Amino acid sequence: MPWRPAQVSIDDLPSLGGGVFLTDSHCHLDIGSFEEDCADVIERAHRAGVARMITIGASGPFEANLEAIDIAERNPSISATVGIHPHEAATVTDELLQRIEKLADNPRVVGIGETGLDYYYDNSPRPEQREAFRRFLDLAKRMDLPVSIHLRNADADAAEIVADEGLGSAGGVIHCFSSDADAARTFLDLGLHLSFSGIVTFKTAEPLREAARIVPSDRLLVETDSPFLAPIPYRGKRNEPALVAHTAAVLAEVRGESIDALAAQTTENTIRLFRLNAG
Repeated sequence: MPWRPAQVSIDDLPSLGGGVFLTDSHCHLDIGSFEEDCADVIERAHRAGVARMITIGASGPFEANLEAIDIAERNPSISATVGIHPHEAATVTDELLQRIEKLADNPRVVGIGETGLDYYYDNSPRPEQREAFRRFLDLAKRMDLPVSIHLRNADADAAEIVADEGLGSAGGVIHCFSSDADAARTFLDLGLHLSFSGIVTFKTAEPLREAARIVPSDRLLVETDSPFLAPIPYRGKRNEPALVAHTAAVLAEVRGESIDALAAQTTENTIRLFRLNAG
């Protein structure tokens, strides 16, 4: 069954100072959960101070990329990435990669992904996940675009592949980072940014909060991964970009910063990494 909307009240969200904005660096606005109220979701995000969103094309089959680009083309505050999720890695062929490469030429596309490794669900065989990951890292380098990396229960293999393939000058990010401080150091040493989702608000996530404390300020991003992983107090309900304010507030507290400072820094980092219009 689809999630029920969380009945988000803007009045319940942490407030930002004048002229300070947040950026949701990773969301999935093309997923069916948003089909009926996507315009309202975007409007709530803007009212909550979320000035920009990056919607991720790799939400399912190839066609999900087309939907993500369509949303970005209709909304100036939204950009898109294109790719194939590791769940669908078994579908990656030369022809499919060529189609993704053509989509990446669209001016509303700012990155490749999400790609990576998921050894928790293993929806595609691991060898095929690793091969697809390598091929998308190569595509990101050839297109001079940053890469958004999905990673679950596969830190060692992912680090080895990134070390082998390299990132290219555009760099990349581990989206929805959910490992510990040791893994954070490994991926930071490889040149990656780390993005934190609503998981950082969960009671059981102290190792993740320890990781969040050591990330350099210029390598930190924040995201919702909506409609997944709603932060406390909305856990279990549909997530949406406006709720990145809750995640940012907890992340700021963990790092001993103000939410305004964290919002400004993570927005600056996202603009720089994905080469967004700074206006």
